[in-house]
Amino acid sequence: QVQLVESGGGMVEAGGSLRLSCAASGRIFRINTMGWYRQSPGKQRELVATTTPTGRTNYADSVKGRFTISGDNAKNMVYLQMNSLKFEDTAVYYCNGNIKASGWSLGQDYWGQGTQVTVSS
Repeated sequence: QVQLVESGGGMVEAGGSLRLSCAASGRIFRINTMGWYRQSPGKQRELVATTTPTGRTNYADSVKGRFTISGDNAKNMVYLQMNSLKFEDTAVYYCNGNIKASGWSLGQDYWGQGTQVTVSS
């Protein structure tokens, strides 16, 4: 089994910064992708950013130029540096990993428990 644990959420004023961290542990053969999604009340969960072990990244248009995703392959960790935060960035942020538990298994999506980010206007 694989566990994802997030940290780093909190409350910040608009224009401020926060850094989220996510650690993957357990039975990990290979990480295909790791990333961040967010969900605010009344809305569907949406992609924020993803990264691969080779460093290929993908961002939602709404966060491009403000958020930076990075990973530490040796530690099975992923980070999200969030700058110039806006009120509309307020949401629960979830860490996601598409991870193979063994060489013959398919990649499976795992989720963290979520961490609240609140931006005051």
